[in-house]
Amino acid sequence: MQRIVEVEKFEFENEIEKSLRPSAWDEYIGQEKIKKVLNISIEAAKKRSEPLDHILFFGPPGLGKTTMASLISSRMGANLKVTAGPMIEKSGDLAAILTNLSEGDVLFIDEIHRLSSAIEEVLYSAMEDFRLDIVIGSGPAAQTVKIDIPRFTLIGATTRAGMLSSPLRDRFGMHFRMQFYEPSELAKIVQNAGIKLGKECDDKAANEIALRSRGTPRIALRLLKRVRDFSDYKNEEKIVFETAKEALNELGINEYGFDEMDLKLLSLLVESGGKPLGLNTLSAALSEDSDTIEDVYEPYLLANGFLERTARGRMATFKTFDALGLPRIQTQNIFDLD
Repeated sequence: MQRIVEVEKFEFENEIEKSLRPSAWDEYIGQEKIKKVLNISIEAAKKRSEPLDHILFFGPPGLGKTTMASLISSRMGANLKVTAGPMIEKSGDLAAILTNLSEGDVLFIDEIHRLSSAIEEVLYSAMEDFRLDIVIGSGPAAQTVKIDIPRFTLIGATTRAGMLSSPLRDRFGMHFRMQFYEPSELAKIVQNAGIKLGKECDDKAANEIALRSRGTPRIALRLLKRVRDFSDYKNEEKIVFETAKEALNELGINEYGFDEMDLKLLSLLVESGGKPLGLNTLSAALSEDSDTIEDVYEPYLLANGFLERTARGRMATFKTFDALGLPRIQTQNIFDLD
């Protein structure tokens, strides 16, 4: 079942989500430190009439990596070509993409950590020397053909920077970690999106949605659309606090942004009696893939101090007990997970 606070993209919602994204640099809310450095680099590159240096964005999904790449290409006056690591299966696929670029184009590769090592080898010379080294034939008759390609900017995005090989990671001139958003930033994003959707959201309602959005714009926009459904059902002219709170409660999203799966994960840790639980144990107990636990559930819980990783496994923190309204010394038989 797809979680309402899941940050992976729904295919049928892509067009709506794209329409809610900022279309200009000044409209992008949040990630101020990254924007400041990029703004300087972009203006400097434009003065030199050079492509921007290669950029790597990493961090949890839904924080605006794709949107940032689109705005960078607009600022540079360049075309944006978008692909994803899993879509590039052969070195020939990458060669076709690179040879079709024009001077100064921006190539955005999402999930870049999923490129195979063979494809990475082709990418090295393309990023450094703007040249493709293609092997034709095999065995003793094999020949290497060198093809010059236009100077371009590669923007890579990944949720798992540790899975990138060091040679590939080192070829990016700029590395940026995308941070979770503050509630005040998310509230502004919600209000701007409400205007684009034709359903304004008052300040208190926007703040309520922001507080339950796990610091993630994509989740905030998804929750806004569900809250809008409740507001339209009530024939309200604008989204008000009472409707937002009712809708979010009905959706099972509490004031910390936890849903049922988060509560089950945290309750397992609480019930362990203070003992760390391994990832495989959590995966089996939740009937969930271990990669999903690491990539989807844990980043927000870790960043906000509700979960602690140790050498022996995962543990609940005092903040978890406080958030769930439980005495810190109570660790056994608290939740019924059935």
